[in-house]
Amino acid sequence: MLARLMRNNRRPMSAFGLLLAGLSCLTGCESGGHFTLLGYTTQPTFDTSFLTIYVPVPQNTTYRRDIEFDLHKAVIRELGTSSPYRVTSNRARADTELDLKIVRFGKTTILLNQLGENREAEVGVNVEVVWRDLRPGRGGDILSNPKRFDANLQPLPGDPPAQAPTAIPLVLTPTAIFIPELGGSNASAERQAVNKAAIQIINLMETWSNPQVDRIRRR
Repeated sequence: MLARLMRNNRRPMSAFGLLLAGLSCLTGCESGGHFTLLGYTTQPTFDTSFLTIYVPVPQNTTYRRDIEFDLHKAVIRELGTSSPYRVTSNRARADTELDLKIVRFGKTTILLNQLGENREAEVGVNVEVVWRDLRPGRGGDILSNPKRFDANLQPLPGDPPAQAPTAIPLVLTPTAIFIPELGGSNASAERQAVNKAAIQIINLMETWSNPQVDRIRRR
């Protein structure tokens, strides 16, 4: 191919032209108009077979009040900026549902000063995550579980009828450290931990909807 291009040109091809010609040989066009080059692709990393998501206010079983509203806002913000999914307030019209539950909130002292005051402390939040498929005919598929449920799969004679999968939540444990002497506070560390939780949730959704992403990240 390169030799034919050089014969058709009166002037020798520049190094840049040779590079473009070589890249054109390595580039492959895929379905949907996406391209693959040197192992990289323009295909979306999220599953785009569903488009809308319903995110109820997380449950909160801890003593820390109102933290569920901060987490709710942070997750919706991350979904809007880092995912292709549109958040809807109507569960009946949503393709999927993201259930969150705050099961622990705590602060741990790491270091004390000579007066017995906090010099360095850590704030931690534990969040349970379950991502459900609400589309008709999906059999209550749990997207956050590795095994998918096939509602059309017929059991063998003598086997019990197929049951929808149990929603096994994944627990996230983001933490944030603050130093009062440097202007840090319990409130700032709490916001940082909540934002970390929201980012981790969206990253997990990307991995659940496209397992290839997890394989790439482990390289």
